[in-house]
Amino acid sequence: MVLLSATQILKRYGDREVLRDTELDIRAGDHVALVGPNGVGKTTLLKILTGEISADQGTVQTPSRGSIGYLQQHPEFSQEETVWSVAQAAIGSLSTLVQQAESVAAELAQEQCDDQRQQLLEQYDRLQAKLQHSDAYNWEHRVQRVLQGLGFLETWYDRPARQLSGGQQNRLMLACLLLQQPDLMILDEPNNHLDIESTEWLEETLQNWPGAFLLVSHDRFFLDQVATSVVELVHGRLDRFRGNYSAYVRQKSERLEVQRRTYEKQREEVAKLEDFVRRNHYGQKSTQAEDRRKKLERIELVEQPREIQIPHFRFPPAARCGDIVLRASGLSKAFDRPLFQQLSFQVERGQRWAILGSNGSGKSTLLKCLLGQCTLDQGQVELGAQLRIGYFDQLLTRLNAESSAAEAIRVPHRDLDDRQRRDILGRFGISGDVALKPLRTLSGGERNRVMLAWLSAMEANVLILDEPTNHLDLWSRQALEAALQAYDGTVILVTHDRYLVNAVADHLLVLGDGRVSQIVGNYDTYKHWLRQGLAVTDRGVVGSTSTGRSAATVGRAAPNTGPNRSASGQPALEDSSVRTGKRKRRFPYRKVELIEQDIAASEDRVQAIHAEILLPEVLRDGRRVKQLQQELAEIEEKLLLLYEHYEEACELN
Repeated sequence: MVLLSATQILKRYGDREVLRDTELDIRAGDHVALVGPNGVGKTTLLKILTGEISADQGTVQTPSRGSIGYLQQHPEFSQEETVWSVAQAAIGSLSTLVQQAESVAAELAQEQCDDQRQQLLEQYDRLQAKLQHSDAYNWEHRVQRVLQGLGFLETWYDRPARQLSGGQQNRLMLACLLLQQPDLMILDEPNNHLDIESTEWLEETLQNWPGAFLLVSHDRFFLDQVATSVVELVHGRLDRFRGNYSAYVRQKSERLEVQRRTYEKQREEVAKLEDFVRRNHYGQKSTQAEDRRKKLERIELVEQPREIQIPHFRFPPAARCGDIVLRASGLSKAFDRPLFQQLSFQVERGQRWAILGSNGSGKSTLLKCLLGQCTLDQGQVELGAQLRIGYFDQLLTRLNAESSAAEAIRVPHRDLDDRQRRDILGRFGISGDVALKPLRTLSGGERNRVMLAWLSAMEANVLILDEPTNHLDLWSRQALEAALQAYDGTVILVTHDRYLVNAVADHLLVLGDGRVSQIVGNYDTYKHWLRQGLAVTDRGVVGSTSTGRSAATVGRAAPNTGPNRSASGQPALEDSSVRTGKRKRRFPYRKVELIEQDIAASEDRVQAIHAEILLPEVLRDGRRVKQLQQELAEIEEKLLLLYEHYEEACELN
């Protein structure tokens, strides 16, 4: 069933053609990501699809039977509305049904007349059928689950919605949309104000979403998890690709290569024909020349490939500094609650640290404490020798809104002329007249890139970055990732971009509940330990799972000993002195050697799954990860039985 069909959409702003012959079909069950560089018209297209603005030409059709919901960006709330009442109103019809059923049940209990009782029973049965179909009796649980998944604490439920921040209000509207469960959701940056934990909850929700959705996001990890097809908007037109973001990147590269070869081959053929016509138009071969000219007229020219210009960010080589860049000892900081306590760590030259944590966990505060911009309650920070620190503040407070980009990247220790500053800006995609405009007139992404250009002009040997991917599109994020990978200095990074953390980080600090965990590795390493059920603490990765796995040090797992097995890996046999006699068999008779073979094969498969699940292409495929996790759970359950069977066989055979 087609839920939305856009045909021959044309939209202009002045002389600029934003959308041209744009066509899009969304069918039931489609999970579609809309991608494209900043400014190409993605939001314009969404507004046309939702009817917020009109196209200059073309049509948008939706079936009368289907429901379409879109994420409202600037909601207005009354003074009386609370977080809970707004969310409840999203499924108000369900709570009304429950109240009606309760009212009818109360009447039934009092009614004595048989005829009236029969009518009430029939009405009650109809209401019950509706309630069961919509799972209405669990509406309170559904509201609570969605609110908590999007980061709303239970203590916030009675908070007036008008008092929420802009980001919190957007999260509340997203919760309402998820609770309404329309046939088609249209989402513009749904995870824009979410921390990693809430984003992962939303990923799981959308992976299992029974309806269709069309969403815009610049989060590559998120797109890998939720999208089953990608539509790319470039130069006003849409191209569609099957699969998630990684599949799109691969297919796009392959398509471009074919398009380039086809385009170049046709250009060569046309050039040869034109040259023949030009040389022989009036000569002895004029008839052949005329044939070639007619052939030229019949040729349908191949369109030049629509390529996206990827900026090439670059940070200059870092001047050498001391081996120890930063030493933090016993850091503690609290506001209304503790953010971190007795935190100690050391950053060495060339290391890349990423700081992760939920919204409000203290990530930005920790950066400011390291820089001396925020007073610690306890502890001290020692900085190394010969440091030149470049700090990216997510609020961009260093930039003067009235200055031009060319003026904004002046640095005191370098006498850069206008050409040099324009060259640096050009590397970050700020060129032409844009470099001379006041910063207040630039987009958020452009101001972000000006700040990154200033860091490049700084020639810093330590980069401290607080949410540097804010407002950057997919291609600028790729460029930043490549620049940080090539950079030979030290990086301390706060970000919600898991793709960037995976590509850049080799150490993690994970903040939460007043504690900080330290991990050697990247985001995949952290998730691997969590999947194993290991506790990540300020001492590293410790603890054990139900299958007996443990880890003594960060980033290195201890051998799999399994339940009822000794540290040597052999089965831990029960001491004969505590036995009063042979027990009854629980398992059928099997030779010990055969059970050992089964155990070895199962343990090998467990190790193989652990290796496969850490492959980048697998980690970006949420469904494959789920399949492997399910298989892992089944094998581990099987191993538990095999260990018990082995122990019994050793005792009774």
